[in-house]
Amino acid sequence: MSEPLPLRRLSDAETLRALAHPVRIALAEALYVHGPLTATEAGERIGETPTTCSFHLRQLARYGFVEEAGGGKGRARPWKISSIGLSIVATHEDPETQVASRVLTRMLRERQLARFRQWEETRADYPKEWQEGALSDEYLLYMTAEEMAALGRELLAMLLPRVQEQRADPSKRPAGALPVELLFLGYPIEPPAADR
Repeated sequence: MSEPLPLRRLSDAETLRALAHPVRIALAEALYVHGPLTATEAGERIGETPTTCSFHLRQLARYGFVEEAGGGKGRARPWKISSIGLSIVATHEDPETQVASRVLTRMLRERQLARFRQWEETRADYPKEWQEGALSDEYLLYMTAEEMAALGRELLAMLLPRVQEQRADPSKRPAGALPVELLFLGYPIEPPAADR
């Protein structure tokens, strides 16, 4: 079994800006889901030319998001993702980094929510077990910032080993499995009281 991939923390403006490009995000997503791809294969999946994909894959490699998977040359060489996922550090002292973080997060969330809308629009086309198994829950809890952060760590600790196992060894994916995107968002819906 291969070495587990790390969770990549993004915390500097230059790296955040490097990923904040629609083609680069699409390429990273394609590699996460479909695993090693050449520039030509990636282009077919995301609707871009091999030349465009080749350029952006090299840029992603420059910032450590992807790496060569081995074999092939030029546009025929496969690329693979170099981390299990991304964690975007949300608070920064530097205003430039704060803006870059906000821009990238917004771009990623818009793409994720577009996929959720697509699921909602096509849900009836899926077999009944997928329609019934899909998650779309919402809860309102009263928590401190520390409790919210702890819950996030608990969820990550529960999911990360499974993600690592399936990424390292695709045979561990159950028969009939599809890629499933899980979004866990937690945020206060009112500002803190002034007297706190």
